[in-house]
Amino acid sequence: MTTVAVQRQAQRRRSPLLGYLLRRAGTSLLLLVGVTIVTFALTNLVPGDPVSAALGEGASQNPATREAFIREHGLDQPLFVQYFIYMGNLLRGDLGTSLVTGRPVTSDLATAVPATIEIAIGAIILSLVVSIVLGTLAAYRRGLVTDQVIRVVTLVGLSVPTFWLALVSFYVFFLELRIAPGSGRISPSITPPPRVTGLYTVDYLLNGDAVGFFDALAHLALPVMVLSLVTIGLLTRFIRTSVLEVLGSDYVRAARAKGLPAMRVILDYVLRGASLPILTVVGVAFGALLSGTVLVESVFAWPGLGTYAYNSAANLDLPGIMGVGLVVGFIYLLINFVVDLLYGVLDPRVRIA
Repeated sequence: MTTVAVQRQAQRRRSPLLGYLLRRAGTSLLLLVGVTIVTFALTNLVPGDPVSAALGEGASQNPATREAFIREHGLDQPLFVQYFIYMGNLLRGDLGTSLVTGRPVTSDLATAVPATIEIAIGAIILSLVVSIVLGTLAAYRRGLVTDQVIRVVTLVGLSVPTFWLALVSFYVFFLELRIAPGSGRISPSITPPPRVTGLYTVDYLLNGDAVGFFDALAHLALPVMVLSLVTIGLLTRFIRTSVLEVLGSDYVRAARAKGLPAMRVILDYVLRGASLPILTVVGVAFGALLSGTVLVESVFAWPGLGTYAYNSAANLDLPGIMGVGLVVGFIYLLINFVVDLLYGVLDPRVRIA
């Protein structure tokens, strides 16, 4: 086969994946526009007076001050005009100024989002490792005592309220046993690292600061453990079901009949065959961790996206609320896009269809 023929064949193989990627990117872009519309509409339907919330009861009673604030923020314009102004600012990377902090919303989110990503990544990695082991073990021991114990434990993990688990963990490990650090991302005596990624553990490593790294890692332990226990319950039960479906497949029985080692059968045949549905649930779980950490962050005084969202909602900070809504929507779209892309990479039938 000539070189030209080989290149054409390689191009034909890549084209389905490229077309699949472009279709998913176009769909995600349209959905992102829809997210901006929904976020803007719902935020402006929130009951309450944002002017009074921003200026306070005293200043908001002054007609001149109130009118100047309304004109400055464009609140006297029709909603569709406000939306187009908002979209124009958004395309320039301007999410407005927070009515609570007085800083640009982008600056606030640039600090809050990495803090939440740090605990979410730790939680999803720990959850996935433990869940693969427990779920596969439960599937192989179906109906036996091991399976029953794992199913009961995961059911308890799903049933326990996250905020209660966070409070109990904080009380036991910090207040009573004194084996875990207190609230926040680092101890008061530790200097924050020079900002590179916003993830303290990564930035300390890049800066070569071992003391800061281990202190930040210790502060991550309790929030990650609390978030992981709930996620482990969900993933373990789903992985058990997916592995059970694959165990009955012809190719798994053929691999066993060939006398292949059990570990190779599990890694190369069982888990690989069950990877696609597991990938979907992991994506959903990771999105939930990024957007649903309000209570855990409140207990551990973690300055993340959940804490920022709560403060914005409590003070009727419309730019902050819209910024959080936009970020959460973008996170879910990005995760779904990555999951769809991995689907196309792992399963040729998806990209060809």
